[in-house]
Amino acid sequence: MSEIVVELADIKESAAWDGYVKSASEGTFFHLSGWRNAVHKTFRHKPYYLWAKDAKGSVVGVLPLFQVKSFLFGHSLVSVPFAVYGGALGDTPEVIRALEDEAARLAEKLGVDHLELRYKHKTRDDWPSKSLHATFIRELHDTDEANLAAVKYKQRAVVRKAVAAGFETQFHENVDDFFYAYSTSVRNLGTPVFSKQFFKNLKAEFGKDCEIVSIRKQGELHCALMSFYFKDQVLPFYGGGLPICRSSKAMDYMYFDQTCRAGSAGYKWYDFGRSKKDTGPYNYKRHWGFEPQDLNYQYYLVKATSLPDLNPLNPKYQLMINTWQKLPLWLSQFLGPFVSRNLG
Repeated sequence: MSEIVVELADIKESAAWDGYVKSASEGTFFHLSGWRNAVHKTFRHKPYYLWAKDAKGSVVGVLPLFQVKSFLFGHSLVSVPFAVYGGALGDTPEVIRALEDEAARLAEKLGVDHLELRYKHKTRDDWPSKSLHATFIRELHDTDEANLAAVKYKQRAVVRKAVAAGFETQFHENVDDFFYAYSTSVRNLGTPVFSKQFFKNLKAEFGKDCEIVSIRKQGELHCALMSFYFKDQVLPFYGGGLPICRSSKAMDYMYFDQTCRAGSAGYKWYDFGRSKKDTGPYNYKRHWGFEPQDLNYQYYLVKATSLPDLNPLNPKYQLMINTWQKLPLWLSQFLGPFVSRNLG
């Protein structure tokens, strides 16, 4: 351990950072330097990207962090905001512990309320943790028939009907149609939308690894999806449907179409993202044949005396949610970015 040095990574060495992330078994899309760039450009949250080097100067671990300051929601150091996964990656548990300890010292220095590390698996018992979310990851197959067979029986019938409905998948380089469908969907859910610029920045940063599709029938837009491709994984991350989707089942077609395209292209895993336990999205993903895997978000408390509770199911947020659902779309698109930037 005496030979391990933890320091701030040089932003100019993004290739070395990303090379380590891609080689690490627990490395995720959200650990990449591109996520850093898109989040910083859009929200101006300050990044603190730590890496560990051995005596030879080789990178042996990384930990991406952002300082998020909010009048409404507090002051935190997070790995990684707006993402499912984060936390330290390291060659050994000792490297991971060194990165975590340095993050705790940084949290103390910055005077945040708490440090939050978004792990899949718990790394230590001396820090409190929460497991409110589960993630859903399933193997992909190289034929449409095998991908359909992986779906549970009742949902399989819905998918068959959606496939026969005559939908078309269109691919886009700009975010316009996607943003219209997505912002409409999140407004209807009572959630503040991110700025359109965030999605532009993601597309600019990740290029072909950031896929934007819309689903149409006879030219009419039903839903749209922004997905990320990382190693052998597909992450359908930002999706939204217009009200017509409730009856058309276009979103069922959209997800199944993607599993088939990705599977035939050689991708191995479909990461359906996180959902809060025992909610509608949680149960919907189970119907697709995904088994929930608990996420473990770990905390180091600095000024805070208890763990944060930004759960939208918390009754104190219900009035805000109900009010947001009634906003005109244009107003929700204007106001949303001022609020969502702090919901890291």
